[in-house]
Amino acid sequence: MARSYNQVTLLGNLGRDPEIRTTPQGKKVCTLNLATTENYKDKSGQWQETTDWHRVVLWDFRADTAEKHLKKGSKVMIEGKLKTRSYEDQSGATKYITEVLGNNIILIDSAMSSGGNSGPSHAGESSPNYDSFDDKDSSEEFDDDVPF
Repeated sequence: MARSYNQVTLLGNLGRDPEIRTTPQGKKVCTLNLATTENYKDKSGQWQETTDWHRVVLWDFRADTAEKHLKKGSKVMIEGKLKTRSYEDQSGATKYITEVLGNNIILIDSAMSSGGNSGPSHAGESSPNYDSFDDKDSSEEFDDDVPF
């Protein structure tokens, strides 16, 4: 039995275009704002809809894929893990950010708009070792005073 397990799978739409940056060490990083919507019946039997927003971070070739193929409104499935990091804001207060570190991207819109040739496009699946980049060092080396 595993001691712990950290895996996230999200299917949703981008709320804005991918934000692409490059670290001082030359690594490309992409931040996505992904919306997931859930429908449920309330106590009175009326259908309600709630939307949650998720911050997704992609590194290196995954960031390249997002930059080339995603835009505001794109439907995408992200597989990854939750990471929490901290930073100090301008007033010296410690802030915490929980985000999804994406290790697999499935471009749902690409499959639909291409005529359904071969199903959804996958980025990251060809690499059996999703930890091919050092995500611990990568998230720490990008000093960002603003969490969003």
